[in-house]
Amino acid sequence: MQLVISANSRMASILLDEVRAEDLHLAPRGPAPVSAGGASARAGAVPPVSYMHICETESFSMGVFLLRGGACIPLHDHPGMNGMLKVLYGTLRIACLDTLPAAAAAPPPAAAAAAGPWQRALLRSRQLYTRASPPCLLAPHTDNLHQIDAVDGPAAFLDILAPPYDPEHGRDCHYYRLLEPPAAEPPALPREVWLLETPQASDFWCGGEPYPGPRVSP
Repeated sequence: MQLVISANSRMASILLDEVRAEDLHLAPRGPAPVSAGGASARAGAVPPVSYMHICETESFSMGVFLLRGGACIPLHDHPGMNGMLKVLYGTLRIACLDTLPAAAAAPPPAAAAAAGPWQRALLRSRQLYTRASPPCLLAPHTDNLHQIDAVDGPAAFLDILAPPYDPEHGRDCHYYRLLEPPAAEPPALPREVWLLETPQASDFWCGGEPYPGPRVSP
């Protein structure tokens, strides 16, 4: 069964790599940046991130996320889920992490000052992705936590999750704060870090937009 799933994932990744913004009737947005102001700026404001729903079944969900220039989808997880992310336009910086087993060691002093519990994680990668890049893949135990930042302007990506989020079955989205010690030079990756589960950030919310592309039949 694992070999079949792996083969299907490879084929899906190859097919997804061929998808372009034009195929979904999307065009790059203007350079309007994200406004500062947090939750107080939401009234009448354009959301930093919008979602175009394409389809969803019990097995998978598919949609497009659109990020304004400077927007960030905060660090979050995908419990028990596989996923594929393909950039349609723009540039994204994607940080990928794995959770690690609990350790007897106490978190560093900077973490102890905040409300816990903290947990160990492995920061595996922090890379730039464009439409020329292959899809970014996540699995239940590898690269399952992501932070996604739009770099140098607006960006969009096609997002496929299998199975989809479902809080009733333990697949709810959780947000995290990443603690990294200050360093004169960027530390090498991968490396261990500490995470704190947090509420959704006040300056992040996701709006909805109609999907303009061709109909997708599951």
